[in-house]
Amino acid sequence: HDEVRARYYGCGLVAPEAIGGARVLDLGSGAGQDAYVLAQMVGERGQVVGIDATPGQLAVAERHLDWHRDRFGYARSNVRFVNGDIERLGELELEPGFDVIVSNCVINLVADKGAVFRAAHDLLRDGGELHFADVYADRRLPADLRRDPVLHGECLAGALYWGDFLALARAAGFADPRLLTDRPIAITDPAIAAKLGGARFFSATWRLFRLDGLEPACEDYGQAVRYRGTLPDAPERYDLDKHHSIETGRVFPVCGNTWQMLAETRLAPHFDFLDGAGRHLGIFGGCGTDMPFDVGDRPAGTSTSCC
Repeated sequence: HDEVRARYYGCGLVAPEAIGGARVLDLGSGAGQDAYVLAQMVGERGQVVGIDATPGQLAVAERHLDWHRDRFGYARSNVRFVNGDIERLGELELEPGFDVIVSNCVINLVADKGAVFRAAHDLLRDGGELHFADVYADRRLPADLRRDPVLHGECLAGALYWGDFLALARAAGFADPRLLTDRPIAITDPAIAAKLGGARFFSATWRLFRLDGLEPACEDYGQAVRYRGTLPDAPERYDLDKHHSIETGRVFPVCGNTWQMLAETRLAPHFDFLDGAGRHLGIFGGCGTDMPFDVGDRPAGTSTSCC
């Protein structure tokens, strides 16, 4: 609806693949644009729940429930909105078992990001995924910058240092966070750049799977997968993450963690699995701890890869 689009402040749609029939939670849904797009992707059998703490935005979203249901041709609306603070997600009495949780440049605005990750883990079903875009920094920001209202409005004050993000995600139960895409953020305002000093910022999309048994490192069990090319928007290759671009029809060796992310999630029907019978062959080479983001003076694809 025109009013929904006019009140949109996101960074672009965050929508994982293969979500037909899925139950999706949108953290920081605002006026509902992402929720309504996702509602079409999950179909009438699916469900989208949007969470937002801004009454004016929620009013816009809810005002057009029937308009979107009619446009989609659904017998009933598959969207609902809940007034709530995502920092207190665990207090909202949502029914757990979501297939996917998405968030679009919102988690950086809350103080207790660990609480969001913990609650998201609790709300996902086994094999479910937190798939979200946000802003990250290459270092921890000083306290005075984190309190700066201008930087907060620019989504910079709340940017997590990427190393702290990984620690928080793992502590919440997401053992192997996977970076999907990233790009440097250019700071063009001289006054803001002066405040930030040498800190660099990145827009990045991560995917975190709720899976038991994921290991701290990429272990080799002689396993491989073959992508069938059956995802509608990825006929030639499927990008699980930044370092796993799997060409259709090609046998692709994977570590045990990647195997689980494909075999024990909604992605399984799109792959053939060649098991290594559980024999451990050591660790995949190249699993380093360098910053995962590409910077402006380093070509994309030259970072250390993992399995």
